[in-house]
Amino acid sequence: MKIDFAKTAKDYAKHRVGFPSSFFNRLEEDGWLKPGLAALDLGTGTGLVAREMAKRGAKVVGLDQAGPLLVEAQRLDKAAGVAVDYIEAPAEAMGLENQSFDLIVAGQCWHWFDRSKVLQQVKHLLRPGGALVIAHFDWLPIPGGMVEATEELILRYSPQWELGGGTGLYPHWLPELAAHGFGAIRTESFDMEVPYSPEDWRGRIRASAGVAASLSPEKVEAFDRELSKILATQFPSSLLRVPHRVWWVTAAPGGAN
Repeated sequence: MKIDFAKTAKDYAKHRVGFPSSFFNRLEEDGWLKPGLAALDLGTGTGLVAREMAKRGAKVVGLDQAGPLLVEAQRLDKAAGVAVDYIEAPAEAMGLENQSFDLIVAGQCWHWFDRSKVLQQVKHLLRPGGALVIAHFDWLPIPGGMVEATEELILRYSPQWELGGGTGLYPHWLPELAAHGFGAIRTESFDMEVPYSPEDWRGRIRASAGVAASLSPEKVEAFDRELSKILATQFPSSLLRVPHRVWWVTAAPGGAN
């Protein structure tokens, strides 16, 4: 599949829900996120993670290779009254100065990267005592539920889509971190429900890899019609409560486990 999230910029900005406040609260409680620190948000997209860190006093750089998403990020930052510096570049070739950051976060994007190349750069970009946080905020396809039905529809239109059926847990990334010299590896997670209107859920799904980021506009329109029908007939509600899991791992270059 050829994935281009720039094609989804408007839906991405309007319908994608960012990590909950409780996730950022936990980063603060653990001492990773604090006012004045220098933070880098990899795969920033429309700045969902970057903007929240900036609201909490961090000096944030957001990096993404999709320029249209960064345009939306700047618009949303202005509306929120925060400032983030954005760089249009791939995570594998950032071109940033060594030891520039106290915290590097990759939210909902680590699976898209050449992780070995990115980890080598992260080690050089972090200051002593700094940390890498890899985080996910995933919907959960409960059997018989609305998310499962949505994923089945995505697969009908995009048979090569491989992101369905997830658990929201990523233990296979932990050995990769250790193999690249990272230690003090810790994982945390919690579950929650996220409320969506049917319209917002359709927008959220359009702004995904298996739909508008990879399909033609005609197929996206046909997909959206079918999803609308499924929601109206099988899951009729003005408020859809979508189960999600928040999962993250923190690690430090050379840190002791």
